[in-house]
Amino acid sequence: MKKLTVLALLAGVLALAAFKTAKVKKVVFFGDSITQAGVNPGGYIDVLKKTLAQEGNKGYDLIGAGIGGNKVYDLYLRMDTDVLAKKPDITVIWVGVNDVWHKSMFGTGTDPDKFVKFYNALIKKLQDHGSKVVVVTPASIGEKHNGENKQDADLDKYSESIRQVAAAQHIPLVDLRKFFTEYEAAHNTSDVEKGVLTVDGVHLNETGNKLVAEQMWNVIKTVQ
Repeated sequence: MKKLTVLALLAGVLALAAFKTAKVKKVVFFGDSITQAGVNPGGYIDVLKKTLAQEGNKGYDLIGAGIGGNKVYDLYLRMDTDVLAKKPDITVIWVGVNDVWHKSMFGTGTDPDKFVKFYNALIKKLQDHGSKVVVVTPASIGEKHNGENKQDADLDKYSESIRQVAAAQHIPLVDLRKFFTEYEAAHNTSDVEKGVLTVDGVHLNETGNKLVAEQMWNVIKTVQ
């Protein structure tokens, strides 16, 4: 009888464990105007939310924290309020376009060495506060084939820096620079500067948002 009671209690515990709701992972997307637009209808964050909802996946809470014009040091300065206060399980860092673009447009970009220092500081502070980190390379400033857009060389350089940081620290990487470059080579048959994945060479169109959502999810779902 005693043995049966113990077995019954064990069965009850296992049943409760089976029905226990899994912890929802809070994911904050941290970036510039591309991410700011990502929460709008049809934006990449919105697309990902709807995709997960359609699949019945309730395991993720997706939050946008993008501000137009932000560079890497802007992210560092506002991370306490806009990210850490939300206590994310995962933070997706997507920055770099303005660090490159603003150098040629306004002379106010970020030098490569300073970019890496701020980038590493972002990662360390996020990790120190218990957030896993996913890093993303800047995708495009112009959609012509690689080497034909004015900022391609710098985008490749900054993207390579992010790849090296990811490899050195064993951080998951969404390599949108590589993905966009390969996609444009295959699909931008007229070699146009916009309209394939973006509306203006930088900000995503419908196709771009869907593909970015897919690329983001392929990595985010692997983070434990």
